[in-house]
Amino acid sequence: MARSPKVAESAVDVVIVGSGAAGGMAAYTLTKAGVRCLILEAGRDYDPQAEVNMFAPESDAPLRGTGTPDKPFGYFDATVDGGWQVEGEPYTMTEGSDFRWWRPRMLGGRTNHWGRHVPRFGAYDFKPFSRDGLGVDWPIGYDDVAPFYDRVERMIGVNGGPIGLENHPDSPAGCLMPPPKPRVPEMLITAAAESLGIPVRAAHTAVLTRDMPDKVAPRSACFNATPCTRGCTIGAMFQTTTSLLPMAKATGKLRVVTDAMVSRVVMGARGRAAGVEYVDRKTGQRHQVTARAVVLAAGTGETTRLLLNSGEQGRGLANSSGELGRNLTDSTGASFSAFIPGLAGRPRYNEDGIGGQHIYIPFWLYEQQKRGELDFARGYHFEIGGRFGLPSSAALPRVWGKDLKQAVRNASGATIGLTLRGEMIPNKDTFCEIDPTVKDRFGIPVLRFAFRWSKHEVNQVAHGRRAAHSVFKRLNGTILDPDLPPEQIMTAGGEIIHELGTARMGADPKSSVVDSYGQTWDVDNVVLMDGATFASGPHKNPTLTILALALRASERLATRLSSGALA
Repeated sequence: MARSPKVAESAVDVVIVGSGAAGGMAAYTLTKAGVRCLILEAGRDYDPQAEVNMFAPESDAPLRGTGTPDKPFGYFDATVDGGWQVEGEPYTMTEGSDFRWWRPRMLGGRTNHWGRHVPRFGAYDFKPFSRDGLGVDWPIGYDDVAPFYDRVERMIGVNGGPIGLENHPDSPAGCLMPPPKPRVPEMLITAAAESLGIPVRAAHTAVLTRDMPDKVAPRSACFNATPCTRGCTIGAMFQTTTSLLPMAKATGKLRVVTDAMVSRVVMGARGRAAGVEYVDRKTGQRHQVTARAVVLAAGTGETTRLLLNSGEQGRGLANSSGELGRNLTDSTGASFSAFIPGLAGRPRYNEDGIGGQHIYIPFWLYEQQKRGELDFARGYHFEIGGRFGLPSSAALPRVWGKDLKQAVRNASGATIGLTLRGEMIPNKDTFCEIDPTVKDRFGIPVLRFAFRWSKHEVNQVAHGRRAAHSVFKRLNGTILDPDLPPEQIMTAGGEIIHELGTARMGADPKSSVVDSYGQTWDVDNVVLMDGATFASGPHKNPTLTILALALRASERLATRLSSGALA
């Protein structure tokens, strides 16, 4: 027999579901405005300053740090609970679909583990339909979001330099910290790429290159010594657990409950939400909390799952348009690599730098695309790799013993990589919905994913491979990629962890789920603040835009609350 839910004791103004980029920004912004907030986080509590092992060598880890089903990104990876599979919390797929769903179950969510590459979307990215007639336009443009990009870059700490390219807006003076200098392989790639007319620029990365003092959450500049994916005890890289969440708690207006698996939005009078119901992951006890407004920031899939499991059975909540669950996208992904003889046998020196790349290759072919010279719509960019470390086995001869040791030493630092990230255009065959028969261990119906790439994405990856190989050949490199069709080198749907768009924003309630502030058209005190609201998924990594839109939506919600609009 189902147990009756308990009603939480402390009254709050806003209940926020999720503590990652969007939830952290909502908590920070609303509490600073004097709003009483409660965060419900599905995962466990997590303190990076107490739990992160920044300095241990991989040789100290089980299996020497090799990925396992429990720790797919290695033993020391910052994701301490959850991953591609969560025990007792399955998801399903339609026949013929290949989709992966990354779900960290920890305070701070995905901000504890991400690449921290934070380019701005440009004018074309907000109005893609107007440019090529595919998909839909956003109800807002770059100028609407630009002031929030400025503030977020200063708030979270972003290093980088000018881009100066079409559809790649530059940041105003004072927004960015200085970028780190390119590494030797990066300088070589720059020379080769630019000789082919392919631009290379300093990457924008959410890692501090200067100290960021604060009375509550002081953060220090990166000391260029440890892998960022492990987490950061000094706060050099942005994650909500060392910045926005402690700042919000310091206001005295924020309470956080972890291990709280939200199951549905509870409706009240006058067509408004009364709060949410959640399951305590440890005890199985159901609870209800009431609030004047509900912010859903659980991540694209979880936010949409929550709405589909609320309201009218079989249709969900805030779904009068029928668009809830539709328009799912992920970035395309493919990796290319080569052995560069000119980099072999270098003397060893420290070239660690900040986590990941110092430079990257932005998309550069907008004019050719406009003239109809490309066989795909939208764009892609390359993220760059090339450092000392264990070389790919493809770069090594089949030798053993002493000869193998010498070959590894010679090839270390001589393998470079270009990793493609591209835009996917929404299509009718890609969506998520509630599985009619499968429930998780809490009795909550699970998501079922359908996923298909279109010819645009396949042609885009094929073009990217030709471009990457042209750079490698200019460096007299030996290409290490297998000779396979583009469909077979593309990552699976969801694998880039950029899933977006399943409750997209728009100007018309008949064709969208939320307005430009994330407020659902059907329930005016339910506000979505994560990637579910994106009207398209440009090739540029989405977290900076999630943060900027969450800041914009939170300030509007605070204004509505203070005006009595949600009394």
